[in-house]
Amino acid sequence: MELTILEGIAIDPNYALAGAVTGFVVGLTGVGGGALMTPLLLLIFGIAPHVAIATDLWFAAITKLIGAAVHNRRGHIDWGIVTRLWAGSLPAAGLVVAIVALSDPVGRTHWLTKTIGVVVILAALGIVFAPRLIAALNPATPDAEQPSRNRTSLTILAGAVLGALVALTSIGAGALGTVLLLYLYPRRLLPHQLVATDLAHAIPLAMVAGAGYLVAGMVDWHILASLLVGSIPAVIAGGLSAGKLSGRKLQIALAAVLFAAGLKSLLF
Repeated sequence: MELTILEGIAIDPNYALAGAVTGFVVGLTGVGGGALMTPLLLLIFGIAPHVAIATDLWFAAITKLIGAAVHNRRGHIDWGIVTRLWAGSLPAAGLVVAIVALSDPVGRTHWLTKTIGVVVILAALGIVFAPRLIAALNPATPDAEQPSRNRTSLTILAGAVLGALVALTSIGAGALGTVLLLYLYPRRLLPHQLVATDLAHAIPLAMVAGAGYLVAGMVDWHILASLLVGSIPAVIAGGLSAGKLSGRKLQIALAAVLFAAGLKSLLF
């Protein structure tokens, strides 16, 4: 059953529920925007890959804008790290968007599905093993001071990788971004600061990545409206809960869902 709230716009409760679940997870952990929503649209709702990616990019941008505003009011965002990520991610996303705009989206369906599966599985494994990788690869030295030139370069490079992945699949800004930030700044960012910083970085990135799809008319506005009806109040609730609740168990549960979704997209 659909609920019509504006002329020509009907809200589907199934999409609204999916938006609410994803929004809360995004607000609480910074993970789940593209990594959870794109597989849901693609594998559960049967949406065409290019439409799922286009719609999810704008869903993520709007949802994360609300979530980041909640965190910013509490001073949780590290804007120095955000600007370095943007220096790499925005140009890379713009380049991929230009390539996508010149290609045939229908012909990309098969390999996009497989690409999404691989990225989702990598994100799931990254979330699970991030703490061990960080402990093994990072020496026990403080990093609260201004980052070294090498770390700045690595942050820009990480941004470029995220920008390309987000523009191509709509996945990566939260799931893979969290893992990369954990590695690069394991002692500079507290958990709630990590969530907030990752959210702030993702907003313009999703908009830049989604611009080409928007111009090409691939965004499904009916689905987007239904998703946002659920996600906006949920992301506020998740953002207010961050710092009060431990997000680790939720991240592990999310990783299990992501792994199953990614495996399904590779096998079917």
